Order: sequence, then structure tokens, then C-alpha cells
Amino acid sequence: MHIVIIGGGFAGVNLALALGDNKDFEITLVDKNNYNFFPPLIYQVATGFLEPSSISYPFRKLFSSKENVHFRLGYLQKVIPEANKIILHNGEVEYDYLVFATGAKTNFFGMENVKQNAIAMKTLDDAIEMRNKLLQQMEQATISTDPEDIKKRLTIVIAGGGPTGVELSGMFAEMRNGIMRKEYPELVGKGSEIYLIDGGDALLSPMSAKSQQETYKELKKLGVNIMLKSRVKDFVNDTVYLASGQTIPAKTLIWAAGVTAKVFEGLPAESYGRGGRMVTDEFNKVHSTANVYAIGDTALQLTDTDWEFGHPQVAQVAIQQGRHLARNFKLMVANKPLQPFKYKDKGSMAIIGRMEAVADLPKPKVHFNGVIAWFAWLFIHLISLITYRNRARTLYNWMIAYFTKDQSLRMIIKPTLRSYKED
Repeated sequence: MHIVIIGGGFAGVNLALALGDNKDFEITLVDKNNYNFFPPLIYQVATGFLEPSSISYPFRKLFSSKENVHFRLGYLQKVIPEANKIILHNGEVEYDYLVFATGAKTNFFGMENVKQNAIAMKTLDDAIEMRNKLLQQMEQATISTDPEDIKKRLTIVIAGGGPTGVELSGMFAEMRNGIMRKEYPELVGKGSEIYLIDGGDALLSPMSAKSQQETYKELKKLGVNIMLKSRVKDFVNDTVYLASGQTIPAKTLIWAAGVTAKVFEGLPAESYGRGGRMVTDEFNKVHSTANVYAIGDTALQLTDTDWEFGHPQVAQVAIQQGRHLARNFKLMVANKPLQPFKYKDKGSMAIIGRMEAVADLPKPKVHFNGVIAWFAWLFIHLISLITYRNRARTLYNWMIAYFTKDQSLRMIIKPTLRSYKED
């Protein structure tokens, strides 16, 4: 049985690894990158507290011990279900079963200026772009003689009050209050501002009221300007425009306000549901298809009675669905009944700053915050990294940052694109 997996995130990698070394399956994993990365920590790469290699790992090395798992670098262009074939930008691949694990992409809600000028927070490329831009803005601010220009360069606006927005806000505030004072003393008192904007009436909307209140209080204590029930509607000419009519002069807008799934040519329209997600049955098979499955952020499964509107687009869902689908494929080969997927919610957490985090556990309903939640956040994220090497590198960087309240990974590294003719 040849299974082709599109996407090497949490869902795709867990499916591939769970079927690895099983002689009943031949696995081909297709991804546009040649590495897996850990999205919950890309903001720490963006702020210079982790190096990219701490949260990423090459697919070929990851699967090198799995003889039946192969990697293919490529972009999916089209699916031809009637021929059991996919078209990539660099060739074709046939399959017996096709699994979409393509995650989600940033949703700019049709705002072209925001799409063109803001920085998204979904990929390692985004993180490196953000790190370069922030460092360049600070360097430019040190030589500027215009107070308004300096303030624009030092002001950061973050759209989206979910975990990414909250964690970025806290990290930036601590950098401003610590690192910038030491390394950029000429910028102290020049008007650096951090704005966190969300359209809802609370930060971390899926979490408990206690977590929301604690997060709001701690971010305010760090000096973050929190604007709830507010929405960004445009970003042009170094100005962030809000729906209320208010404007914020700033050269940096970080967009963490929403995601949408990816739609692919070749699948019937009825296969897609809300947010572009693929509608699946209880076994993750995509509606109106015979042998196409979807797992992770791209899947909209409405059969789980505890999640009538679909599962949240979080890592734990993707991991559990990837492993569960692997078990069902094994049952399929053994001609045994398939088992429906049931999500086991393990809770939610978000880090706010040094020694400060919030966490909610579902059963029993427990909320905790402060140092205990902070250590729990570190532990959960550390063990979730894909290899021991990633865990060791990340732990080392975190220890350095903890004891020194600093990190030395703030380099502006911009690859130069050139044609092969220059070689």
C-alpha cells in the first residue's frame, strides 16, 4: 500500500513515523521545505532567543532509519483523484491513499496592504524575516535624528491576542526593558511602544477567565498597550489603521490574527467546509472522495460529539490524528473495523514572560499560573520537539537566557539570491 502524505508538520510526521518500518506500507512524504519545524517556538527564533536549528530538523535525516519512508521536495499543484495521482511543480506521484496534512496559512481577510507589508508568524522564513527587520529598525533608529522616525521604528504593533500574540508581546516587552537598555542605550526613552490588538473582549479567548485576567494584568505590568474590541483594517505608509478610525504610526506590524486552510485544485467543492478546511468523517476520510484523508489543521471533523464545530487547530489535535490514522491504516490492512477518532484535550497554556505563564487543564478543570505554569510550559514544549538534538539545543539556549537574562543570537543574516551563472 503506497500512502502519499502532503505536509510534514505535526500530523504528517507523526503519521509517517508511526507507519515507519512496517512492510505493509510504502510512504512518501511531500513538503515544500526539506525540514520539519516546531511552530509554537518560531516566535523565539524571531526574537533571537533560539536559533532556527533548535526547532527544525531535515526530513531525510529524520527518516534515514525508516526504509519504507521516502521524502519528496515539492509543491502540490493539483490532485487527479480518478487517476490516483498528484501533480507537483517538479513531477507526478501516484498513490493508493492520499493524506492531506497541509496545516493552515495566514488569513489576511482580504487586506492586501496588510498582506504585503505586515509580517506573518507561520513559518521559519517569517521568523527570520521578523528578526532581521526588528534588528534593522533598531540599528536605523540609532542613527536617525528625527524623533518621530525613531518612535516609528521602535514601535511594534501585534494583531491577534491568541497565544502567539501574547507570547510575542511579553517577549518584546522584556527585551525592551532589559536587552535594549544594555545594547542600545542611545534609544532608551525614545518612545518604544508595544501594542497588542484583538477584536474580542479578552486575550486568549479559548482559555479560562482566570487565565485571561492574569495575562492581561501581567502584560500591562510589562508595559504592553492592550487594545481589545479593536481591529486592524489597513497598514500603509508606516501607519496602522484601526476600524475605529484610530491610527498608530509604526513601521512594524506583526500579523497573528487568523489562519485559513489551503484549497487544492482537483478535489470537489463539497469536500471543503468552513475556513477552507476539508470536511471528513469520523475516520478522517474526506467527503466525496474514495481514498483521500485529511488530518491536523486542514481537517474539519464534525463527528466528535465534544467538538460539534470541529476540533481546534492546535498541535495536539494534529499529533493525535496522525497517530490515530496510522492505527486505522494498520487495521485496514488486517481487514479489521476502523476506529473513529476522539480528541483527548490535554489543556492549554501560554507563556507571558520570564517566570510567568498561565495554564488550564480540562479534567478536572484546573487553572494555575506563575512559576509552576512557566516550568510546565517549558517542559511540555521541550519534550514536544522532534529529536533529542533539538531538545538539547533548546534547553541549552533557555538556560543561558534564564541565567543571563539575555541571548546572543541577534544577528542580521540575509541570504543573497543570485543566478547559477554567477558561480
